[in-house]
Amino acid sequence: MTSTAVAHKPVRRHRIALHLGCLAALLVMLYPLAWLLATSLKPADEVIASLDLLPGRLEWSNYKTAMDGVNDVSIWRLLSNSLLIAGGAVLGNVISCSLAAYAFARLRFRFRGPLFAFMIATIMLPHHAVLIPQYIIFNQLGLVNTYWPLILPKFLATEAFFVFLIVQFMRGLPRELEEAARIDGCGPFRSFFQVILPLTRPALITTAIFTFIWTWNDFFTQLIYLFDPDKFTLTLALRSFVDASSTSAFGPMFAMSVIALLPIVLFFLAFQRFLVEGMASSGLKG
Repeated sequence: MTSTAVAHKPVRRHRIALHLGCLAALLVMLYPLAWLLATSLKPADEVIASLDLLPGRLEWSNYKTAMDGVNDVSIWRLLSNSLLIAGGAVLGNVISCSLAAYAFARLRFRFRGPLFAFMIATIMLPHHAVLIPQYIIFNQLGLVNTYWPLILPKFLATEAFFVFLIVQFMRGLPRELEEAARIDGCGPFRSFFQVILPLTRPALITTAIFTFIWTWNDFFTQLIYLFDPDKFTLTLALRSFVDASSTSAFGPMFAMSVIALLPIVLFFLAFQRFLVEGMASSGLKG
């Protein structure tokens, strides 16, 4: 046996051990999802009493009960409410955060540095600290029990994390592109929409993905502002499902959880290709 073959043996063992470790970590991370899927098909008496992953018998009626909805509200109405709020939040964050980021990253104005530092400092501000003042404002405007408190703040660039994310991406774009556009007669707004915005697609897609996931999974804020069952989202419906049917409804509740999980998975799968392609090219073509 040559010395080269002997040297390659530890390398192969190391790679095999690394792959096995990654596979074990993947199984650990996927176990909760497998448990959720399996529990959604378990009878009511097996959900609590049995620790087995696979159900003793498949209870497809859990999904039928989940599709009927809760509080006389169909699951399609709950789904459309969630999509409306999440879609509005995505649109608001993409528009407002990109405009604010363009101002901080590419324009020159007084107090730009202190304002940017103040904006970054708001990331450390807990959401619960501003919830009460916001609630008072929206209550005085008569917007409580509507979708406006959940969508309107997104159009005001209140998500400092996404503004910072897009700022960092825009700062990496060559300034020669704007200078060439300025020579051709483009103003700041035209340069933003025709030059900078198309090149910022990776950051915008990242903003859209995380905004959709965070808004879709949001429970506390929706619980504060929405009272009418007809306006409930899937997240609020899960809580109502347990309250309405007590412990005997665990199977349908997990079935509704699986249904609520599908839009997030589909949204991520639909956009992750653009995210990977954009990051690979650093936002620049040609």
